[in-house]
Amino acid sequence: MLPRTSGCEDCLAQHLRWHNLRMCLTCGHVGCCDASFGRHAVKHYEATGHPLMRSFEPGEYWAWCYVDAIEIDPMPPRPPVEPDPELRARPAPQA
Repeated sequence: MLPRTSGCEDCLAQHLRWHNLRMCLTCGHVGCCDASFGRHAVKHYEATGHPLMRSFEPGEYWAWCYVDAIEIDPMPPRPPVEPDPELRARPAPQA
C-alpha cells in the first residue's frame, strides 16, 4: 500500500500541525496520531472501518489493529528467494 500524501491529509487541509503520522493499510490514508490535536488516524478508522494502520514515521516498524486493540508486526515483504543454480543443475538421486 502506498501513502496518499506525505503528511496528515486532514491536518494539511485544515492548516494544522501533527505530532506523529499513521498510514491506513487498507487505502493509504495518512492521518495523525492520538497525541495530535486532530487524532485523524483513529477518526479515519471510525469513519471507514479500515482496521489496520502502521506508523508512518521513519525508522518505526510497527502496526496497530483497531478491532483487536493490539500491536502487530508489519514486516515488509521479502523479495522472492531464487533457488541456488547449483542445486537446480544437479540430477535428482535415483532410488
